[in-house]
Amino acid sequence: MRKYTLPFDEPSVLACGAWLKNTICVTHGNVAQVSPLIGDLDNAPARMQLDAMAAYLCEERVPDIIAHDLHPDFYSTQFAQAFAVQHRLPVLAVQHHHAHIAAVCAEHGFTDAVLGLALDGVGLGTDGMPWGGELLQVEGDNFRRLGHLALMAMPGGDLAAQQPWRMAAGVLFQMGRGEEILQRFPDQAGAAIVVAMLQRDFNCPKTSSMGRLFDAAAGLLGVCEIQTFEAQAAIAFQNLAQQHGKAASMIEGYLISINGVLDFSPLLGALADCRDVGYGAALFHATVAQGLSDWAEQAAGTQHIHTIALGGGCFYNELLLRELSSKLSALDLRVLTSEQPGDSSISLGQAWIAMQAVRNREVK
Repeated sequence: MRKYTLPFDEPSVLACGAWLKNTICVTHGNVAQVSPLIGDLDNAPARMQLDAMAAYLCEERVPDIIAHDLHPDFYSTQFAQAFAVQHRLPVLAVQHHHAHIAAVCAEHGFTDAVLGLALDGVGLGTDGMPWGGELLQVEGDNFRRLGHLALMAMPGGDLAAQQPWRMAAGVLFQMGRGEEILQRFPDQAGAAIVVAMLQRDFNCPKTSSMGRLFDAAAGLLGVCEIQTFEAQAAIAFQNLAQQHGKAASMIEGYLISINGVLDFSPLLGALADCRDVGYGAALFHATVAQGLSDWAEQAAGTQHIHTIALGGGCFYNELLLRELSSKLSALDLRVLTSEQPGDSSISLGQAWIAMQAVRNREVK
């Protein structure tokens, strides 16, 4: 059980976490208790464990408010809503990436406004789209989306998260190089179908996910076409970059638009033509770190906020975290990081947001 001391002591919250790497969080007084890892909620034992853990943590006191993820199909959301009805309690839906940044703030007890870089695989956005590469302004229970990574197609939807070659195919098509898809991925039986899907824009939802950007890059370099476990491509990519060492030079590999979109298409184009996999991996990490740093610096200047919180599962990548933190610190920006940057801290962020929403009388 992880415990955090918070800068306020009311109300009591039950926060039900996310779908993957689920934990739940209960606050009593100024202490937030985050449960041991329950795990992914795609099976009955994990769901039963969530039920039992909530009953145990709420045994002494029924909470004042329930918080859950924005996604309506998560079991944690459905449990939260049922619990709220049973006990006649208010309920608050919290956007996934807002919760990631709030969790970092909760760990540090930081109550002022921050800029948040929330980088992960996926989380439902307020527009109903799959987010995952977000620049947010966060203050208490409020957030504003200042920008996001350029959108990429996910041919086959969630299947593209398991098969990085599909993300690479989407990038090639977007660059006007769709004729290369069958040549590059001759061993993938679904390649011709993916080409047809991209041509018709059928079952190709768009995402801003940094996790999918890693997958696309790995797929373009042939590092990992099919994943057998979560983040396999990203882990292999990080290892290759670390073995290679720093890229000797870096292309102008990104663009930041006036509406805050960070576009790494030039970098992906360079990787599509790169024959040195180690160099490509190093170039990718160096360029992404620089692009994110410039993005945050630009926002810090316009928003007059000089604290940056880094949250989301992509920050388990030690190379990205180290390079980006170093660049931000060199800009005299304060950097807040998390011991648990992934989804296991979502419940803590949800609780932090719900407590302040009630205190601000935005939830009754």
